[in-house]
Amino acid sequence: MDGNGRWARKRLRPRSFGHHAGQKAVRNAIEFCLRRGIAALTLFAFSSENWQRPQDEVSALMELFLKALEREVDELHGHGVRIRFVGELAAFAPALASRMRGAMDKTAANTKLALNIAVNYGGRWDIAQAAAQLARAVQAGEIDAARIDEHTLSPYLCLAELPPVDFFIRTGGEQRVSNFLLWQIAYAEIHFTATLWPDFDTAAFEHALADYAGRERRFGKTSAQIATGAG
Repeated sequence: MDGNGRWARKRLRPRSFGHHAGQKAVRNAIEFCLRRGIAALTLFAFSSENWQRPQDEVSALMELFLKALEREVDELHGHGVRIRFVGELAAFAPALASRMRGAMDKTAANTKLALNIAVNYGGRWDIAQAAAQLARAVQAGEIDAARIDEHTLSPYLCLAELPPVDFFIRTGGEQRVSNFLLWQIAYAEIHFTATLWPDFDTAAFEHALADYAGRERRFGKTSAQIATGAG
């Protein structure tokens, strides 16, 4: 969800103004997924690298997270949304971490939409923490190191209970994945758009899905194999 700061700068407003506008875009995206029957939505809200931003911006983001949890969780719960925060949550202030855990506990049984919010998250961190868990399992004699492959590692990754990511959307004009879900997007279709996140509305989402619908997903096969169902 890139472009909040630039959106605000174009309007001669502080970056926090852009983050508030971005929060409205988040709400619109969630509502869109609920209407269209999309089963899972993962939003990159705060990367592990974002701690390097100016302290006043980080503080404003933390306050925004806290207020959003206070305001939105009950409504999302009512719509059957399961909220999950993925990332290293121990770095957050106790009050915010407690609210995150409370939101996850409250919505854990919901099945309408799996809403994953990546905070203090990085794809490299995700793979490293999965490898550490796997190493402990090997040390405990639960897994044979000689049998380790991608299927052995994948259960320890964030979002392991969900299918692989189908579609990756990057707003704001940048054409990079920025350390997001590196393992999970191995075969995802990628859509880059110059639209700044606060302007990513229903029409922009529909355009992105139309782009996705026109792709041929081969997963290593040939077009002929896909057409005939071979292999």
